[in-house]
Amino acid sequence: MKQGKNAFIGNAIDRVEDLRLLRGKGQFVDDLAREGLLHAAILRSSVAHGRIRSVDVSATRMLPGVHAVITAHDVGPAIPTIPLRQDAIATLQRLEQPVIAHDKVRYVGEPIAVVIADSAASAEDALETIELDIEMLPAVTSWDAALHGPVRLFETVDTNLACELRGAKGDADAAFRNADYKRRERFHVQRHTAVPMEPRGLLAEWDVERGTLTVWGAAKVPFAIRKLLSRHLGLPEAAVTVMESDIGSGFGVRGEYYPEDFLIPFAARAVGRPVRWIEDRREHLLATNHAREVDGELEIACRRDGTILGLRGRAYVDMGAYIRTNAVTPARNIAQVVSGPYRVPNVRMDVSMVMSNKTPVGTYRGPGRFEVDFFRERLFDMAARDLGIDRVDFRRRNLVAAAEMPYPLPTVMPLDSATECDSGDYATTLDRCLAEIDWPDKVKLQGRLIDGRYHGLGVGCYIEGGASGPRENVRLVVEPGGDISVYVGSSAVGQGLETALTQIAADALEIPIGRIRGVFHGSTTYVREGYGSYGSRSVVMGGSAIWAAAANLKAIIRRAAAERLKCPPEAIEILDGVARSADGGAIALGALAGDGLEAEGSFASDKRTYSYGAHAAHVAVDPRTGHVSVIEYVAVEDVGRIINPKMLHSQTVGAIVQGLGGALLEHLIYDDSGQLLTATFADYLLPTTSDVPNIRVVTLEERPSPNNPLGAKGAGEGGIIPVGGVIANAVAAALAPLKVEPRELPISPARLWALIAQTRQADRR
Repeated sequence: MKQGKNAFIGNAIDRVEDLRLLRGKGQFVDDLAREGLLHAAILRSSVAHGRIRSVDVSATRMLPGVHAVITAHDVGPAIPTIPLRQDAIATLQRLEQPVIAHDKVRYVGEPIAVVIADSAASAEDALETIELDIEMLPAVTSWDAALHGPVRLFETVDTNLACELRGAKGDADAAFRNADYKRRERFHVQRHTAVPMEPRGLLAEWDVERGTLTVWGAAKVPFAIRKLLSRHLGLPEAAVTVMESDIGSGFGVRGEYYPEDFLIPFAARAVGRPVRWIEDRREHLLATNHAREVDGELEIACRRDGTILGLRGRAYVDMGAYIRTNAVTPARNIAQVVSGPYRVPNVRMDVSMVMSNKTPVGTYRGPGRFEVDFFRERLFDMAARDLGIDRVDFRRRNLVAAAEMPYPLPTVMPLDSATECDSGDYATTLDRCLAEIDWPDKVKLQGRLIDGRYHGLGVGCYIEGGASGPRENVRLVVEPGGDISVYVGSSAVGQGLETALTQIAADALEIPIGRIRGVFHGSTTYVREGYGSYGSRSVVMGGSAIWAAAANLKAIIRRAAAERLKCPPEAIEILDGVARSADGGAIALGALAGDGLEAEGSFASDKRTYSYGAHAAHVAVDPRTGHVSVIEYVAVEDVGRIINPKMLHSQTVGAIVQGLGGALLEHLIYDDSGQLLTATFADYLLPTTSDVPNIRVVTLEERPSPNNPLGAKGAGEGGIIPVGGVIANAVAAALAPLKVEPRELPISPARLWALIAQTRQADRR
């Protein structure tokens, strides 16, 4: 990558989007005002599994202020279903979710009816008058019962096993036959999910005269939503405009195609007026994609010196009641990333995707990687202890070295998904992490009881896949006055998109950063095709598309300036917003704007990038209560090319805090009848300020990616991936004198207290 004089890339500039938001000038869905606006409320099933006998809305439709009540009868007879957006497998189509329940309900929270009224309160009150008759059926709430019990979620499908994936590399069985040492362990990661600051919301407006639809509030993948929505409503794509609006974060769960993304636009067309729906917190915990619930068995084979020969295992992923847009991705990552940053020549990981009467799952920051990293890093600590090898040395001798790049990961079938780590020297981040936390000195605290608490340190290494393809598109426009507008297919989900892409555009065009009029994103009107923001792709794909568009725009500017200055285009130099000829002639870009100067650019790639790093934690555990205090947390990651170190630091700290929530607190708990017991913040516990330890983050850019012109790698998810394993390893080290081995998350006080009590009781026998 050739960098100009500006060098805005790499600078810790303040986020350009923040001033507007801090001044209260944000435009979130709930801020939008439209003439004649109506409000929607959704009747959701209170039954986890049942057959719908009747839905009587006759009294509801007569209520003052109620404009419409929509049920499956109004949508049908052919009820659209929500298809897979990525990692599609044809056999999973039979398990797709209908946009509204019609014959059965399969989880608590499934939409059954929508009320449209003058106010949100009136719509909510009207839900109480709908008479619903559901024949209750037995609920399936565990993968074991789903596979071996008599209940079937879909009568036309003779099994609750949705699909099986296999990640494979080399010959795992042969590796285990020839191993000096083997150990197998079972682990569990609990169901939890992302909790954005702002819940989901949508506003849809139908233009009766023009036959067009505009939808605000779709984040992450607006073009994909437009395609599905136009198909489901029988409209040309050109008749549907999807706009992002501001968003209070997403973390993977937000912005996919949900039932509401169909129901609210459908309602707006039905009543001929704008309709808005705002999700409340209980709805979010009941109905937005869940994540993480995995039971796994993992086995390691080693030589006596700790050299890893192979990994093999099986995982059972609870998929919930339906297969939604990106539900396969976490399972695919479990199968593919089980070996992480380590040199493992032989791998076999089988992943069973199992249906249950719970909310469907999707992707949540670090999908599948958080779970399988917990499995692997816990097992590595156990194996190192068995072999009498220091756990740091065990990791270091097995980390992939720079000379081995690109390093292939297991191929996942039947997806035929193959990938390889692009660049890196993985031991460097481990060594830096150990130095930052002062491991040689602090490790002396291991297992010591100080003031009633046991102290321990944990460490773990990881890789972060990014740059999801297939491509991204950008349009650059020279405005009157010479400023440049940047229109992108990427979306903003709170990650600082406008800032990062502004820095890239200024460097690519070699103009002052103040000459970038703005980065315009999240609307299907800005570019011909866009792919959005997911899989840590915005900088790599969107930023590289800007680099390509800038080259095209500079060529157009040279031609236009050459015509004015009477010289060949190759004699024109563009710098600081002025085109200059070799003989001293000059013309400002603003003077050329009347020529309608604009250019498009695209970047396509099927090669993923892989950031990598190491985390370490120091914890203190009170054996009387089971409470875990995180005293210090250190993270080191190499992300290739850093665009904005300040934003990267914030992203990593935020991700670590989310990881601590998953490791210690957050848990979506269902009872045997399929009722969610933790659907409020009184029961679903999140980290608060008092829970956040001293977090130190070091970001490196020693190994740029060879797969894109920026050399950048995805960096939005690395902070969360290793946290579960690192915290569990630290707790195990602290409680080594008590012989306590955490194998399940979350490591809540109640669970850890019970584990300590069980161990003590076993010792007394």
